[in-house]
Amino acid sequence: MQLFPLAIVVPTRNSSALLPQLVRSLQEQTCSDWRAILVDASSLTGERSFLEELVHSDSRFSWVPQGADGTGIFGAMNIGFCLLRPCEWGLFWGSDDWAASPTVLAEAMAALEASNYIPADRSNVLPDLLVCSGRYANAAQKTLGRFAAFQPPGLLTRADYRRALLLGSTPPHQATLFGPSARQRLAIYAPGFRLSADLDYFLQLSRHPGLRVQCLDLELVHMGDCGVSGQQTQRRLKEVRRSYRRAFGWYWWFPFFMRYLRRVASLLGWSR
Repeated sequence: MQLFPLAIVVPTRNSSALLPQLVRSLQEQTCSDWRAILVDASSLTGERSFLEELVHSDSRFSWVPQGADGTGIFGAMNIGFCLLRPCEWGLFWGSDDWAASPTVLAEAMAALEASNYIPADRSNVLPDLLVCSGRYANAAQKTLGRFAAFQPPGLLTRADYRRALLLGSTPPHQATLFGPSARQRLAIYAPGFRLSADLDYFLQLSRHPGLRVQCLDLELVHMGDCGVSGQQTQRRLKEVRRSYRRAFGWYWWFPFFMRYLRRVASLLGWSR
């Protein structure tokens, strides 16, 4: 058994057509010490029979129902937060995401084990977040698109991390492993956000003294580009503005502007 077990939380809703690619990508991993928790809000007949068959065929998968309470994808992720064991690292994928290669989980876990070089004082060595990179993808057309990364490889202090956020950079949440210490600092996505709770979480986490964020040069995940966040632009912009204002007060406009300047640069191919 590896030193740091991993749990992948996957919100699902009528996703039986999308999940097989994610499932295959996990089953092909050279790292075997992981489990996947599917939090399901399906309403169509037969959808949950797919989950039952999956759980029956591979004990590393489990599923729990999400109540019809209108909390959406981040409500499902909060259920996942509650189901993580104290020692586990958490990873949150959508049902249309999949591992970039069969070795990525092993490489991420190896990076954590390499950082754990003072066994007597592990809490002062391990990062709160391990941030990798990802790439947006169209599964149907089998094409890869925009690259999503945070900062160059290395360890960020709280000040470094907060400065990067102020300059409009944000960890891609599907490529970020949440450590036990991060969850002790902030154990839930804030209510009231349906599209940008991940941004708000990363911003609120930056308020905690002693925060450590490890950035890794590893393309961890291919992220499906059919999510709802890209279809509700006006609401997303309002939530992004609210997130930055909660974190930076009246200076919210600067990271807001920088965020979308970075986005344009990425779309135009001016950055990796």
